[in-house]
This record gives sequence, C-alpha cells and structure tokens, in this order.
Amino acid sequence: MFGIAKKIFGSSNDRKVKDFMSRVQKINALEPKYAALSDDELRMMTETFRDRLAGGETLDKVMNEAFAVAREASKRVLGQRQYDVQLAGGMILHNGGIAEMRTGEGKTLVAVAAVYLNALSGKGVHVITVNDYLARRDAEWMGRVYRFLGMEVGVIVNGLSSGQRQAAYAADITYGTNNEFGFDYLRDNLVYDRKEMVQRPHHFAIVDEVDSILIDEARTPLIISGPTEDRSDLYLIVDGIIKDLIQDKTTFDLDEKQRQALLTEEGSEKIEQIMEDRELFAPDTTGLYDAANITLVHHINQALRANTLYQKDKDYIIKAGEVMLIDEFTGRMMQGRRLSEGLHQAIEAKEGVKIMPENQTLASVTIQNYFRLYEKLSGMTGTAATEAQEFLDIYKMDVLEVPTNRPVKRIDHDDEIFRTEAEKNLAIAGLIAECHLRGQPILVGTVSIEKSETLSELLRTYEHKVETGRTLKPAFVGKDKEAAKIGDAAFDITYEVQLRGIPHSVLNARQHEQEAYIVADAGLPGVVTIATNMAGRGTDIQLGGNLEMRLQKWRQENRNMAVEVTPEMEAAEEARLKADIAEQKQISLAAGGLFVLGTERHESRRIDNQLRGRTGRQGDPGTSKFFLSCEDDLLRIFAGDRLDAIMRSFGVAEGEAISHPWLNRAVETAQKRVETRNYDIRKNLLKYDDVVNDQRKAVFEQRQEFMDSEDLSELVGEFRNDVIADLIEKHMPPKAYAEQWDMDGLDEKVRSTLGLELPLHDWAAEEGVSNEEIEERVVAAADARAAERMEQIGTEQTRGLEKQFLLQMIDMQWREHLVHLDHLRGVIGLRGYGQRDPLNEYKTEAFNLFETLLYELRHNVTRWLMTVEFRFDQPAPMEMPEFQEIHLNPGTGENEMANPLAQNPEGQLTGDDRARLPVDLLPAGWARTPRNSDCPCGSGRKFKHCHGSLI
Repeated sequence: MFGIAKKIFGSSNDRKVKDFMSRVQKINALEPKYAALSDDELRMMTETFRDRLAGGETLDKVMNEAFAVAREASKRVLGQRQYDVQLAGGMILHNGGIAEMRTGEGKTLVAVAAVYLNALSGKGVHVITVNDYLARRDAEWMGRVYRFLGMEVGVIVNGLSSGQRQAAYAADITYGTNNEFGFDYLRDNLVYDRKEMVQRPHHFAIVDEVDSILIDEARTPLIISGPTEDRSDLYLIVDGIIKDLIQDKTTFDLDEKQRQALLTEEGSEKIEQIMEDRELFAPDTTGLYDAANITLVHHINQALRANTLYQKDKDYIIKAGEVMLIDEFTGRMMQGRRLSEGLHQAIEAKEGVKIMPENQTLASVTIQNYFRLYEKLSGMTGTAATEAQEFLDIYKMDVLEVPTNRPVKRIDHDDEIFRTEAEKNLAIAGLIAECHLRGQPILVGTVSIEKSETLSELLRTYEHKVETGRTLKPAFVGKDKEAAKIGDAAFDITYEVQLRGIPHSVLNARQHEQEAYIVADAGLPGVVTIATNMAGRGTDIQLGGNLEMRLQKWRQENRNMAVEVTPEMEAAEEARLKADIAEQKQISLAAGGLFVLGTERHESRRIDNQLRGRTGRQGDPGTSKFFLSCEDDLLRIFAGDRLDAIMRSFGVAEGEAISHPWLNRAVETAQKRVETRNYDIRKNLLKYDDVVNDQRKAVFEQRQEFMDSEDLSELVGEFRNDVIADLIEKHMPPKAYAEQWDMDGLDEKVRSTLGLELPLHDWAAEEGVSNEEIEERVVAAADARAAERMEQIGTEQTRGLEKQFLLQMIDMQWREHLVHLDHLRGVIGLRGYGQRDPLNEYKTEAFNLFETLLYELRHNVTRWLMTVEFRFDQPAPMEMPEFQEIHLNPGTGENEMANPLAQNPEGQLTGDDRARLPVDLLPAGWARTPRNSDCPCGSGRKFKHCHGSLI
C-alpha cells in the first residue's frame, strides 16, 4: 500500500525537493534581467538588498533575487553557472537543513548563493571545512565571487594572531575548520578583556562534510588544557612493566568491539608483586588498590591500553619525534591534538619519544554543544542519509537528498571475500595490474597507513603474468583432442610476464602536503592511486586531469625557475592543457572510467559510500568493488571464525573468493551494529555534557558581565555580605542558644577571611544580643575596612583589582570544577550496581558541585580583596648612556665602546643575523653617511655592510 502511494505521490524527500525546484524556475526567469547588468550595477545589488532588509523585508523575501545575483556573479568570476539542483541545494542550506549531494556535484559552489544571502544581514556567516587547506582554498576560490559582490571574506587557520582572528571574524563571511572555531570560542571565555575576544555572536554556519564533523568528530570534546607536573620517569617504568606483562596473554582481557583492555586477576597479582618488589607503592601501603595508589592504577591501565589497543601507522604515526594522532575517518594527521588523562603520554613512553607533561583541563565543550550555539545551522555532504535520525535528534536538521544533475552510470559490484589477507592482496594486485594495462584509472581505498604501505610494497615487486596459450601434456600427445578435454589437469598453461612492478601514488598522512596534486591526477589513464579514507579530500577526481591544478603546478614550476609568465604564455598553456585533458579523458572513458577498489570495509557505511562516490561523477561511467578477507578487522571481530568455517566446508580453494548479495547484507548488518554503538557513545557523551552545558553558559555569561562592567563594587559588596551571613549561620545557628555559639571558630574565620580583629566574645556576652545584631556589626566593620583599603589604594586601582580578582577566581574555580566533574564521570557508572540511574546521580552531584563552586567563589574573592596586602614600589630609573659612547656590533649586538678594534682586532664583523634597531640609537649624523663610504665606527667595512645594515 505504502509502496504504491510512494510511486504515485513520491516520497517526502521528493515532494520537498520538488517545491525547491519550483522556486528554481522563478530564479531562472530572473537570469536575463541580471545578465544585462554591468559589473558595477550587479555589485550595487548587494547594497540594494541590505537596504531592503533594513527596511523590514526578510531574507526569504529577497532569496530568489539574491540567488540569481550570486549565480550571475559566479558565471562572470569563475566561469561556472550553478545547475538547477545546485540552487535547490542552496535553498536547503538557507532553510537550516542538510543537502546530501553525490561527490562531483559541486557542493563548494552550492554554498555560494546561501552564504551570500545570509551574509546580507551583516551578522556574519561561518563556513566550516575539515582542514586548513580547504579553508584557504575555498576562501580564495569562492571568495572571488563574494568580493566581486562587495563583501569581505576572512579565513581562520592555525597560527593567526589575535588581531588577525578578530579581523577574519569581523568579515561578512569567515572560512575555517571546526577545531579553530571551537577553540576560539573557548579561548574567548578565558580572556580578561572584552577587546581580546575574537568571535561575534553565532549567527549562521554551513558545515561542509557535515557527517564527518558533526558525527565522526563529535565523539571527543574540544579541550583547552594547561601542563601539570612532569611524570616522565613513572610513565617509562610502568610502560616497561606492561610490555613484559602482556607477553603472557592470560594477564589481560582485550575487547576490540568496545575498545577496552583490562587486567585479569592473574595480571593484577603479577603487577602487585612487581610493584612491591620495586618499592613503587606509596608509603604505608601494601596493596595496588589502596586509596593512596589509585594514581598508579590509572597509569597502569593507560599503559595497558597504549600497548594493546593503539597501533602505530593506524591510530598514530611518529613524525619529527612526536606522536601524531591519525583521524580514523579522514586518514589525516590531527595537528596539536592529544589524548587526555595520560593516554598520550603512555603512547609516547611506548614509542620511546620525548614525553610531554600531562595536561589539566582549563575549558572544554563538545562539538554538539558548540554548533548548537548557532541560531541557524546547515550542512552538506555526499553521505548523510544513514545518520539522518541522529542529525534530527541532536541538531534539529532534516536531511534531504538532492538528485544528481545527470543520471548515475556507476556499476557497484558485490563484495568478494577471501579467506586470508595475503590471498586478498594478491587478487587486488592482479586487478590493479589489469586496469593499469588497459588504461583505466583506479583508486584503491585502504583503512590505515599501515595497510596502504603494505599494498604499495606489494605493487613495487608484483609481476603480472598473462596467459599466452595452452599445450597438451605429453601423456595426451597423439590422442584424440576431444578425449584430451578431460579437464584442465590435462593441459600445461604457458604464462608471459607483462608487467614487473606497478607504478602508483600513495596518499596518506605522510603525503598530506601533496594531497591535492595526487588526487587531481588520479583520473589520468592507467594511473594507480592508493589512498586512506577519502572523506573531505576536497579535490574532485576528474577523468583526464584537473585543469586548475595542472595550471597551478605549471605556474609554480615557472616561479621556481624564475621565469616571468605573461598572460599570452598562460593562455597558450591553458589551451594546450585543455586539449590534452580532453584527449586523456576519452582514453579513460573508453577504458571504463574510474575504477574504485576498496581493500576493506570500514566500520561506517558512510566512509565506504564516500569512497564509492569518487567515481561516476556528472554522468561519467565508473565501477566500484570491495575485496574483503576473514582477517579484516570488521569481519574478524564480528563474524570471522564463522565465515572462515563456512568457506572451509564449501571447499573454497586458496586464492578463490566467494561473492553473494547475502554476504553484502551480512557485512552491512555488522557495520550497522558498530554505527549504533558509536551513536550510543556520542549520545551518552552529549547527555552528560548537557548537564554541564547550562553551568558552562552561566559561568561564561558571568565572566562577560564582569569584563563589561567598569564598577563591580556592588557585586563585591553583595559577596562580602553573603560570606558574613554564611559565617554567622554556620557558627551562630538561628535557633541555637548563646551557649551553643562557636565564637572561637567565628573569630578565626573573621580574621582569616575578612582581616578583622573584632571583640566577638564581648559582643556575644552582652545581654539579649542576637545573631542578627552581631551580623550587622560585622558587616559595618567589614564595609569600613573595605572603604579604608579603597582610600589607601585608590578608587580606580580598587575597581581594576576587583575585576581582575573576580575573573581570575572564577577561572580557577571553574578549572577545579571541571576536574571534579571528570573524576565524577569516571566513577558514577558504579552507582548503577546499586539500582540507581548514573545519569540522574550525575545531575544531582554536578548541581551540588556547582553550588560549592559559587560558595567558594564568594569566599575566595572576599578573602583576597579583604586580606591581600598591596605594595607599590617605585620602579628604578633607567640609566641611558650617551649616544657618543655607544658602539653596537651589528653582528653581536654588543657595545664595543671607544675601541672597536680591541673587540674585533681584524676589523671584521661576525654574525649574519644582524639586529634591526631604530635609527635614533645611532650617533648623530651617522644616518647621513653614504652607503658605499667607510663606516664611521672604524671597522674598516663599507657603511652599508656595517652600521648601515641597521637602518
């Protein structure tokens, strides 16, 4: 019934896309109008739109015209006209949804119209990319369109100064990576002056490769941390112990499905004995699990995880003596990212590189909660449908599949499954050789650096043999030929080696810098490209080659040879390249288009789909196929033994594979189970972070109020009164008798917190005195002391100190609060054994901890401001020597005084890095010395090579 209705009325996705396509026709009708405008007239449309918005019109009202203007600008600047489906994708982005478009459909261009429209409001649009290269490339490439239309474009990448970041965020459109945006948000909430903040309020963001950023990277939060004490020796000791221990497999349990490694009872006993023998336990303790040794247990567990779960060239690589993490979804290095809780240090100890100190969390936020700060959020990708429910649940974004501009001709073959990895690799090498020989480009996808390099080594030595004929065995000579056809055993097969070694390129984290060029050439006839996961590579594989990348490479080669390129030279080269690309494309098409070969199934179906999506772009033919083995991680963990037994029972010979649609569905089921587990991890992380998120917002908002206020004396006074009320209530309870009052304790607290010496015992001895009256007297005394201190320090200095102390103290308390919450998260799950919901328990405990934070904030700020002694010393006067007595050696920067030859007897100055100093530090008249004259200092060198180099 539902199937028939769907065929008649279309799916929900079809109906929504159809509505967008109807609006596209209205935009198309406007095309002649804007095509007739001059460049200046088209540019003036931006101001016209802004005036209309200021007059009360909405973005939806001007959308059709703004999209038409953006399309016309793209035609003129880039020479590219958005297809109708690309405009439909832009509307989905404008409406805060996710546009799923196949690879090669031009998602980068899709965003242009939506970005332009939303930037008209002047509130800023953020375009989020997966790496710095794409941020720079898109800001420059698409930025040409925006600048043509009179808008400013900024880009946020690693290494920018605070001023550069402020300028980039102040632009109409800002490109950058999710990490840069997230960390800037955290850094903004650690500064002490509003002027140092770089971000504006979060208005609208478009996330490229939205599934990679909002799904894959959302399992780990963004954390800004600071160093703690150095424990390098302890890491090395524990690592040595664990390496010896894990030689015995009975000492630990390894759960690869859950990525957990735990000591068995036997392992714990052995560790305990080793620790006791080496006297590593804390004093006065005898057991590993004594409370004082809990840190030691933590280090042991992390060392065990590092040595069993984390693999070199898969999870990380060693580069320049550092452990660099590898993003499992994109295959890229994660520069500056470190594992927390001592795990990164445990890996460093395992690999024998320098161990950096552990870090303490200063501020953190999850990817989910950062991007939920935006008023409107949208995204685009080639693979989001499998995670549509998660996008809707967490981000309130609908996923809409946009039809391709041309029909897809790609052929997706069933998977082939081999018994062993070695058999699989030989079959892969054979298929690669066949594609290479017939001139078909082939992209080989691997899941790790290690696998890509293993396959690369095999291809270097692989010999491709081609069957050239069959001859009868001697036993059949002279017999009837029909009788000889008993079976293949009756024949000798003669082979001829056609290929020794297969030329290829490898793209993984080690070749990160050459990424764009390797991908751009992957569509040339017969080219073999081995790549780790292809998510978000950002450069299309175009059959015959990529014109823009080849032109860019040609320009760079000319720059390297110092050749001046004229417009005529570039035009001639462009024409030559276009002709060559057209010819090469026909060869690739005739060979069957791009062949995508997957060497293993990934845990996520989206990553496999991203790899497949690299072929069959814009109606080109293409083929995809996956080769698997029972030794692959996914099959080995979920069904390896069972599948291997089935293959043995069916008598599958060595080198043979099995293939069937049912097997495809079985693999997909295993992938779904992993995806479900990962979604549960992300959902669980978000549930716990939501508890903290309200507290984070409250603290960050409070910080901004502190920074914006010029006078915080009223708040400081309230803090002081609250502290006094807390002290009186604690030591003089309301319903207690005077004899029960703890006046000694109150006296000690008043002295330490308020810096006051008061006759509290005398006051308490007065007839009929109440605790309220004593509180009023303490408040009056505290106010008098505060006024006295302000008069002593000065009003302006006092206000500045109050603000500084409040900001420093709220940061200190928040850091401690985060540490407490981390510890709480680590143990709260144990309450489940007591039939209590860990999440509800966490909410209760976190709320109590937050109340403690506020209590300690009031007390600490009050104690600091009332008791800290200030001393203002007059700075010592600087003694400046007379100019005539100064002789600064340009090489060393030292003063040679009156006898330069005594410092440099040969009259030669040393040092190539000359200090650049202001001209006014040179003796009077030296600056007017001719460049080729002798230097007045007497060094014997020309002025331009001596002190003239300082000018």
